[in-house]
This record gives sequence, structure tokens and C-alpha cells, in this order.
Amino acid sequence: MNSTSTPKAPAPDIAGQILFAMRNMGVAPIPRNYNLFYEAYIGSNPALTRELAALGSRATQEEMDELGSRYFDHNHGQLIEAVHTKLHSELDALLLVLRHEQTCLENYNRILDETRAGITDKNLNSAHLLRTAISLLADATGNKITQNESTSKDFDRHAEEMQQVRLELDEYKRIANTDSLTRLANRRAFDDRLASIYDTNIGLHFSALVLLDVDNFKRINDTFGHPVGDKILATVASVIRANVRKDGFVARSGGEEFAIILEGNSQEEIHVVCERIRMSLEKTPFRNSKSGTDYGQVTISIGYSLASQAQNPGELYACADTALYQAKETGRNRTVFFEDGMQKNYANKSWLIYKK
Repeated sequence: MNSTSTPKAPAPDIAGQILFAMRNMGVAPIPRNYNLFYEAYIGSNPALTRELAALGSRATQEEMDELGSRYFDHNHGQLIEAVHTKLHSELDALLLVLRHEQTCLENYNRILDETRAGITDKNLNSAHLLRTAISLLADATGNKITQNESTSKDFDRHAEEMQQVRLELDEYKRIANTDSLTRLANRRAFDDRLASIYDTNIGLHFSALVLLDVDNFKRINDTFGHPVGDKILATVASVIRANVRKDGFVARSGGEEFAIILEGNSQEEIHVVCERIRMSLEKTPFRNSKSGTDYGQVTISIGYSLASQAQNPGELYACADTALYQAKETGRNRTVFFEDGMQKNYANKSWLIYKK
């Protein structure tokens, strides 16, 4: 265990490394390109990684967009950029309204100053001058009131449009952080949530990372085909989600691997959750209701670690992955807790397309 006084090792700067890779491949640092490089970085799609690397050091934007259209159901990066453009447009329109209001206010203040300056002690008795001054002030004030009403309406209209744009942007971000097959959070959302555990030292003893991996999944795909494998993954995801309380974070972290981040639980409680998931899946029938084909029993291996057993997200992942490896090596379909003395499994994966 690490004491809270021990300095935490810095977490890897994923965004910085991705941007470095983009810069060295001559790719524009825009959101939709970043999404492609991010997927390549985490290794979630080996085919995408290979194709992106094959583009060489000077990939065109057309080539990048073509990759995005083939590997993503929707090009979320382009959608988010479009919404950002709309938001900026509304902000510009709002600024014009405010500048116009400022000009009107300055003109009104100028009229007040000029009228005040034109009225002196000598001509206070001039009825004509006073009537003229009052008429000018009345006209200016009436115009200012009308302008205020118009500005208020314009402001409200643009505010409503901006709120709608924000809602669209939030929805696109939600979609971009959701795995299309399982409807769980995807690897991008998982990385962000995992990093947030170490924002403070509070609650580290009651936070945990759980990694789950479907046993012998390659055999399932080879025997029944990828469409069946996808349906099985979707069912596994439903079983996991159904056995984790609503405030638990559940993600598909890649391939047939899932991840859960639990907070506010003791080790014993976390173990109970893991076993509940494992046994529920063990009892779940997997068969085709139309053809009657029985795909057999599907099981899952689980490894978990407490956040207090690591100093940063990368180390926590290594601890949980080590426990998962132990579960696989000792027979599968079991839950293993990471214990001090286990050799941490720092996977030697070539995630970056372009390394320093």
C-alpha cells in the first residue's frame, strides 16, 4: 500500500503523445483527426492502426476523413466541429447585439450630456429652450426604451439558440463516448474516468478498478462467426450492467474486455459484485431463439485492484490486469484480487503510431 504522503508518479500525457504523433505525420490537429489517432493509440482496432500508419508522414485530410467514414458509424468529429461552428456563430451574433446596445447607450449618454450642457442658469427661464430640451430627452429616452426591448428580445433568442446548440453538442459528445455495440462507455470515456480517480487522494481506499475478459472468445468467433460474437458481447455487457449499481462506471475497454470503476466500496463489497457478475453470466443461456442453436456456456475472468495499491492510472490498470492474468492462468471463470508481491503486468504494447 502507498501512504498518502508518498508523491504520486506522473500519469502519462496521452493527449500530448497523440498530438506529437499527429504533428510528426503532418496531420491537422482537429477533433476528427484526434479521434482516429486516439483509437490507434489505445489499440482498440488493429486494422485502423495499420491503415493509419500506412498513410505515411504526409496524410491528406481527404484520406483521414475516408478512414473516419469507414471505421466509425458516424463521423462524430465532424459533427462536433459543425456544432462548435454553430456555437461560435451564435456567440458572434450575440456580441453584435451587445456592441449595438453599447453604441445606443453611448449615444443616449451623449444626448444627456449635450442637453445638460445647453441648459445654463441664464436660459433656465426660456420656456422654448426647456420645451426643446424636454422633447429631445423624451425622444431619446423613448428610443432607448424601444432599443432595450429589442435588445432584450434578441438576447433571449440567441440565448435559446445557444442552449439548443449546447444540448446538441452534449449529445454528440455522449455518442462519441459510447460503444456502439454494447451501449456502454467506450475506451475514451474509460481513460478519462480512470484518470479522475487520482485527482485527489480522498477515497482511494474505497475505489477500485475491475477488469473483465470473456473466456475463449476467439474460439466463439472462429466457431460461430463474428456476428454471433457481437451478440454475445452485447449480452455480456447487459449482464455486467445489470449487476452493478447505477453509480458504478461500466465500459467496454476493448475487444472482449470490459472495465468497471467502483467508488465507495470496501474490498469485500467489490469482491461480492465481481462474483455476482461472474455467476450471473455463468447461468445465462446463449442460444439462437430462431434456429435453436446453443452457443454453449459463456464465462468471464475477473481481476481487480484498489486504487490505493497504485500511484497513478497506468499503474492501477497494470495491477488489475495482473490480477486478470492470474485469473486466466489459474483456470478462468474466477475472480482474483491483486495482492502485493504479484509482478505487475505492464503490457509492452506498441500503442503509438509514431514514437519519439
